[in-house]
Amino acid sequence: MKILVCITNVPDTTSKITFTDNNTRLNKAGVQYIIGPYDDYALARGVELKEKTGGTLTVLHVGEADAEPQIRKALAIGADDAIRINAEPMDSYFTAVQIAAIAREENYDLILMGRESIDYNSGVVHGLVGEMLGINSYSPVMKLELEGNTATITREIDGGKEILKANLPLVLGCQEPIAEWKIPNMRGIMTARTKPLKVVDPVSTEEMSAPVAYSLPAPKGACKMIPAEEAETLIRLLQTEAKVL
Repeated sequence: MKILVCITNVPDTTSKITFTDNNTRLNKAGVQYIIGPYDDYALARGVELKEKTGGTLTVLHVGEADAEPQIRKALAIGADDAIRINAEPMDSYFTAVQIAAIAREENYDLILMGRESIDYNSGVVHGLVGEMLGINSYSPVMKLELEGNTATITREIDGGKEILKANLPLVLGCQEPIAEWKIPNMRGIMTARTKPLKVVDPVSTEEMSAPVAYSLPAPKGACKMIPAEEAETLIRLLQTEAKVL
């Protein structure tokens, strides 16, 4: 069993976001980065399946050298080796092309990633990769079990859940509660330092999109406190000011 887990390098949700170059690029100065939370779920389940099947787990990231601490963390959690495609991910299509190129060469049985990143939240990379490889893709996957070459998948759909069976190879976008996040222990941190991290150049591809400008959301408005005994005032404000009733 060869498992590939794709991870993103995203700003921590507590980071203060600003922009540079006439609001066309993220200002990385002072920003704390983390593995994408949905990718953490994919990684945790990937490690469990690797240990269960006796297979191998490779972590893949499309990004520059500043992501290597997050890659090493993934190695400490349980990945066997890692690949970093040395390029700034310009958009979802570019990222999917890079992932598909590696996956096509290595013939992975299972490709896991988060349902979406928490920076751009496009949620389409898994589908693009599946299409490029000509294999099935499902998301968001909440539960995954393997029995031989068959996967039993529970995924969230409008109004409920869907349980289905599919044969490997597969591309899956993961979310909670597929697994519990794993925290690297000291042994894992020490062994991660010696695990292979291969850096490769990106394959050439057409640039499909480029940001015109970024803008921050409007600041939060003032908060009005209404005493509990003035329910009529609250209702009137919800009708006339908030316009939610």
